[in-house]
Amino acid sequence: MSWEGTDRRKFPRVIYPCLVKVVSLDGQSQQVLTHSENIGLGGLCVTIKNGIKLFTPVEMEIDLVDLNEHIFPKGTVVWNVRRKQVEEVKPMFYDIGIQFTEISQRDHERLQNTLKMLMEKGTKILKPYI
Repeated sequence: MSWEGTDRRKFPRVIYPCLVKVVSLDGQSQQVLTHSENIGLGGLCVTIKNGIKLFTPVEMEIDLVDLNEHIFPKGTVVWNVRRKQVEEVKPMFYDIGIQFTEISQRDHERLQNTLKMLMEKGTKILKPYI
């Protein structure tokens, strides 16, 4: 499956490496501290060392790196792509797409304001595909 075939986002995302804690709620409670590759109002992409199964519910803590409090959305893993191995000494990584399923109004507004500010600054935007 090609990357283009899995890219079905409904919202634009900005390339923004914020800190993210992901806790999978699949009974194993895997917890990962990582960073986002991109983020939008509908979800984000994170890079992790071990994959998380499709449709796994997750809880997140996202540091938008704006000196305000973190946001705490819940989501579902909607895609999982293993990166190609580049070097023998580095472990394989996975890009994980997470769709937000629950986010407070306050957190949604903070995210919206951060994305607007980043777009106004000229941060690269990944357009939605429908």
